[in-house]
Amino acid sequence: MDRQRIDKWLWHARMVRTRSDAAALAEAGYVRINGKRKAAASQPVRIGDVVTLALDRSVRVVKVEGFSEKRGDASAARALYSDLSKPSAAKN
Repeated sequence: MDRQRIDKWLWHARMVRTRSDAAALAEAGYVRINGKRKAAASQPVRIGDVVTLALDRSVRVVKVEGFSEKRGDASAARALYSDLSKPSAAKN
């Protein structure tokens, strides 16, 4: 497998709770792949792509490291990406 739909990958990587939520985010323009906004849930991602996702008042930037055939547990999901987001500043 050399690519996967963005909605499916976001769901397998546990960025969202449901695949329909992932599709809605992509169609609303809240997902960027390699800096380009994507408005289709069917847009493919490949290993090495950088995905920027706007979620709940925060932005996550992750690099695609792998794919999965089915949704696994949290540790399996973390193996699908590496987090490139800047750590948030400590609150006083």
